[in-house]
Amino acid sequence: MILYHGSDLEIVTPKIITSEKGRDFGFGFYTTTIREQAERWAKRIAKLHGRQDGLLHTPVVSVFEFDEDAAQNLKRKSFSEASMDWLELVVKCRSDLKYHHDYDIVFGKIANDSVGETIEYVLAGIMRKEDAIERLKFEKINDQMCFNTETSLKTIRFVESYTLKV
Repeated sequence: MILYHGSDLEIVTPKIITSEKGRDFGFGFYTTTIREQAERWAKRIAKLHGRQDGLLHTPVVSVFEFDEDAAQNLKRKSFSEASMDWLELVVKCRSDLKYHHDYDIVFGKIANDSVGETIEYVLAGIMRKEDAIERLKFEKINDQMCFNTETSLKTIRFVESYTLKV
């Protein structure tokens, strides 16, 4: 399976990314099977970093090959749609920086801007989880694959990278 990672840097050797902000599936290295999604993310990161430091940042998409056979013995979780289990994991990971699930790899839907808004409503207690799932059934939600452990990173191999015009 081919995976893409959008950034403003070429990523040859992926690392677990930790930050002060909670991520959908916790701290890890995030990829997607959707090339266009990675390209949008690369452009977004390049613009954000350019605003922060006043320099020109070039969007870069790094391409990886995922070795499914090498991942067979790892603990994996896959969400085919926005479900209650998916929502509960995203809410836990986004709201509690100390929360760590025990999966090596998580594959599922990405909480984009409109989905993120729904999740924020759940976090704020404005919307029940059940109502959020109903609302999300009508959203076109892209995918993401998160490598949460050093062991899981060994299942992806850098293939190439390419730059995008700003």
